[in-house]
Amino acid sequence: MLDQPTVTRPSGATLPAPRGPLSAAVLDALSRDAGGAVLDPATSTEVEHADPFGDDLQLALHVCYELHYQGFTGVDPDWEWDPALLRLRAALERVFLAALRAAVPGGDDVTGTLDALLVEPVDGTGVSHHLRDEGEWWQLRELFAHRSIYHLKEADPHAWVIPRLRDRAKAALVAVEFDEFGGGRAERVHQRLFADLLAAAGLSPDYLHYQDDVPACSIAVVNMMSLFGLHRRLRGALVGHFAAAEITTAPSAQRLDQALRRLGAPEPCRFFYTEHIEADAVHEQVLRRDVVGGLLATEPELAPDVVFGVQATELLEEHLAEHLLGHWRAGRTSLRRPLPES
Repeated sequence: MLDQPTVTRPSGATLPAPRGPLSAAVLDALSRDAGGAVLDPATSTEVEHADPFGDDLQLALHVCYELHYQGFTGVDPDWEWDPALLRLRAALERVFLAALRAAVPGGDDVTGTLDALLVEPVDGTGVSHHLRDEGEWWQLRELFAHRSIYHLKEADPHAWVIPRLRDRAKAALVAVEFDEFGGGRAERVHQRLFADLLAAAGLSPDYLHYQDDVPACSIAVVNMMSLFGLHRRLRGALVGHFAAAEITTAPSAQRLDQALRRLGAPEPCRFFYTEHIEADAVHEQVLRRDVVGGLLATEPELAPDVVFGVQATELLEEHLAEHLLGHWRAGRTSLRRPLPES
């Protein structure tokens, strides 16, 4: 059993800094008590013209969604269900969802779509390939900061879909989630393992510590999970996303472990990825056969949504990969400000 670093966490993160008028409107509202707030009417017009994948809209959505997770220090918890804020969030979601649908081909061939994820190109050029072959320690630390926005709440967005599934699909998804949450052992919860990774890499293990440092493309990946999870009508898309994530994680985790081993990284950094190599290889089969298969056996009309979830996941991961590799190959930080030296 690995010695686990002692990790302390605050009860909630602090609010981030705004990145434009939409996020400023949300953050200004949350600085006051919930109830009776009137958001600027001009905000609705700004939503319609906002970049759906840009910093302002994505940060505004991130802040709205976080109220359903651990919340923010000093923010009135009643904001979670405030009607004015929910109306603004719905407008933001419509823009984001429409952009995702417009950017992917769609279709209803679930088997073909999932099979394509299993094909590993011989000359792969993705983030994990780069880090395995020529990556530097500072680049790996930046990846950890990017991924911390999700991995410190790993599996939480997927839990929203549990009451929206039935029978075989529900039972199988809960089995996968049980593993993600450490099989009942707090020290093996994947969120805890990533916090240990951050601490071992000389980074902060605090929840959402790097939310001001990561760009929109990192936030959008997590917002997509929350969007799919919080809407029952998008349950098929959440299942598609989850299947895509589990299918692609094991090969990527193996390459990242090779990168960490090559660079002599601390053992807790490697342990997070070696845990995923084995676990996600099993999860892939369960997701495909029992979760996706079970869902479509009872609700075959959701096949296009499952495909959409897979394609949207690929799209946003490609956006993030392009950002990371473009900056790293130019010798620049991929974050909004450089990390301090470890």
